[in-house]
Amino acid sequence: MRELVQDLLAYEAFAGETSNSATFRVYEKLRQGLGRFAGVIGFQTLASRALALARSEAPGLSAVRVSEEGALVGLGQIEHQFDIDKIQAGEFPASDGEIIFISRLLDLLFLFLGEALTLSLLRITWPGATFEGFSSENGRKA
Repeated sequence: MRELVQDLLAYEAFAGETSNSATFRVYEKLRQGLGRFAGVIGFQTLASRALALARSEAPGLSAVRVSEEGALVGLGQIEHQFDIDKIQAGEFPASDGEIIFISRLLDLLFLFLGEALTLSLLRITWPGATFEGFSSENGRKA
């Protein structure tokens, strides 16, 4: 799953917008896409659970919370400077905690929606990204 998250972060880093971190933009796109499908409360519940799971692995996320509307509070204020050479080398400015959080959110999506529906959601949300060969069983592209 980590590889998928890093692909999404790289895609957002290359998108050129720098007003928010790539992690925040990935989260917001998931919130918008899934919010249409599951509603605000459904997404807020899922994101809160993902955050609780991620905190057990990354205590640095203790200041982050999910608002009643599903917005992420505390993480989006972290500004990252993107170094294209590092991104191309597979190094991302996102912290391990941020990667773990998005990974847990995607884990829950795969668990509750299934691989086909989750990948469809990702393809709609990131139409230029490729998810071919991705397997949720090992979290890697085949």
